[in-house]
Amino acid sequence: MGYLIGVTTLWAFSFSLIGVYLSGQVDSYFAVLTRIGLAALVFLIWLRPRRLPLGHVLGLMAIGAVQLGAMYIGFYQSFLLLSVPEVLLFTIFTPLYITLIDDILKGRFTPFYLFTAALAVLGAAVIRYADISDAYWVGFLVVQSSNLCFAVGQVAYRHLAPRLPREIAHRHIFGWFYLGALCVALPAFWLFGDVTALPTTSLQWGILLWLGVVASGLGYFLWNKGACRVDAGTLAIMNNALVPAGLLVNLLIWNRDADVLRLVLGGGILLASLLINTWWRRRHQASLDVA
Repeated sequence: MGYLIGVTTLWAFSFSLIGVYLSGQVDSYFAVLTRIGLAALVFLIWLRPRRLPLGHVLGLMAIGAVQLGAMYIGFYQSFLLLSVPEVLLFTIFTPLYITLIDDILKGRFTPFYLFTAALAVLGAAVIRYADISDAYWVGFLVVQSSNLCFAVGQVAYRHLAPRLPREIAHRHIFGWFYLGALCVALPAFWLFGDVTALPTTSLQWGILLWLGVVASGLGYFLWNKGACRVDAGTLAIMNNALVPAGLLVNLLIWNRDADVLRLVLGGGILLASLLINTWWRRRHQASLDVA
């Protein structure tokens, strides 16, 4: 739990750093490639390539490609369409995706989740009810694709970790996770990147260095390590702990003139959708235990 709390505090500043200093100024594909490349360099120092079976190597790389590579591409694109508070609020769906993925792995389907998802969409509309544009909904969907990738990666790592050789410390194999992410980030920059929009100031380079080495390198290693030490319910809750933490940082430091009332109202509906979802799950589980 301590790992998840620490990383949540660390990541709370990342949203605003990206939205204020990088989005619209530095090419998003270059930013993604730089972050993942720096994180990979950190863990390549410890990598022991001959100590892990090929199947596990490919598994770690696939998880990194989805949880970090594909997720980051959507995440950075969302800042071009939405404000920082909106991006933060829309990450509230990640626990729902974790629950749905868990259902899929267990071979079942729960229609009630469709109702809570619809309620959450209503909350998203409230946040921008007076100014809903095509770009807004595109941004909303982009964030959800990013959330889904993050959720898939977390669940997949939780399932893979117990199968990894116990005699090998995770820091000696986690480099494969970042190399998998590079397999997505590198061709994405090659195909879609804008070489005319590279960082131009030492502040931008410094932020990318911090985000790459600390937020991505240290952050994802500790987050996935913590995810393996808690139950799925705690992991889902901690996924949402980032929302109030990130909003607090953004509103107090960079965005004090935001429409707080609208954000609170829309965010409240989003939160209600998850609370209803959690209540139903517990009620359903209780009925199964009685039966």
